[in-house]
Amino acid sequence: MVDTAVSTVARPALLRDYLALVRPTQWVKNVVVFAGPAAAMKLFSPDSFGRAAIAFVAFCLAASATYAINDVVDRQADASHPLKRHRPVARGAVSPGAGYVLGVVLIVLAIALATLALNGAVTIVVAAYFALTVTYSLALKRWMILDVIAIATGFVLRAWAGSLAVGVATSEWLVACMFTLCLFLGFGKRRCELAMIGNAGDAGQHRETLIRYTPELLSHLIAVSAGIAVMTFLLYTVDSSGSTSPVHREDLFYTLPIVVYGIFRYAMVTELGRHSGPTEIVLHDRPLLAAILMWAAVALIIVYQASLFGPQGLRGVLRWLGWELG
Repeated sequence: MVDTAVSTVARPALLRDYLALVRPTQWVKNVVVFAGPAAAMKLFSPDSFGRAAIAFVAFCLAASATYAINDVVDRQADASHPLKRHRPVARGAVSPGAGYVLGVVLIVLAIALATLALNGAVTIVVAAYFALTVTYSLALKRWMILDVIAIATGFVLRAWAGSLAVGVATSEWLVACMFTLCLFLGFGKRRCELAMIGNAGDAGQHRETLIRYTPELLSHLIAVSAGIAVMTFLLYTVDSSGSTSPVHREDLFYTLPIVVYGIFRYAMVTELGRHSGPTEIVLHDRPLLAAILMWAAVALIIVYQASLFGPQGLRGVLRWLGWELG
């Protein structure tokens, strides 16, 4: 019996079809791996950067494995989506069996790389990430709220693996900031999907939870999660109790305008229905991309200010200029 929901193509899969299946444009998400080393001032150490880069590659392989498996599982639902129907499995360019095989090969490579080049702790986190994302594809994506929590937890695991790769403790503040920010991004992704599809019935065929994720509910969840993300960031910058970090994280407070602009800009773009999710928005919305790059540059300057400007850091430079930070 022919599956009418998925088109068939009477030609062998091409290299570009397999490349599309593993979604290399989504690998940008894995830069989160470098957050821990950067916060611990180890990003520019050749050895630490190399280990973090290996963790990045391992997560790219693991993520691509889950994309391949997810596309096989979701092939019928993807066929009804205005953009996802062009995915290789949904349009019949890659067979479901080939998609499963590719997924298994990639996750084996990811675990082997983490085990041989890093350590057992990173291997466990990579395996946990793969298990979480496969569970998400099979079940968790059908549960409202829990689906976004699972996505946010995946980003936390990426950041945790980066810290483990370079041998530094994972900051609870890094976990809190990463988790709350990704909740906001996840609800924004659902808003993107709903705005792009437009029709509630069609949205339900693509993703079951979109029937219950109404625009009003998502607007509320986005507003709440955005507020929590900003407050978590502010608490991180002002709370120095028990901190032994050499980073002057209180200076990150002055990046608040960039953070607020980036969050509000993302919330605005999700309403337009032009992009399918956070990665596409970041890559194609220039103002948001500029804000992210600006924040990253300023944050790196703040973290490494002692190395760049001497023991007094930025405060010494401003004092020399006749200015004072509060």
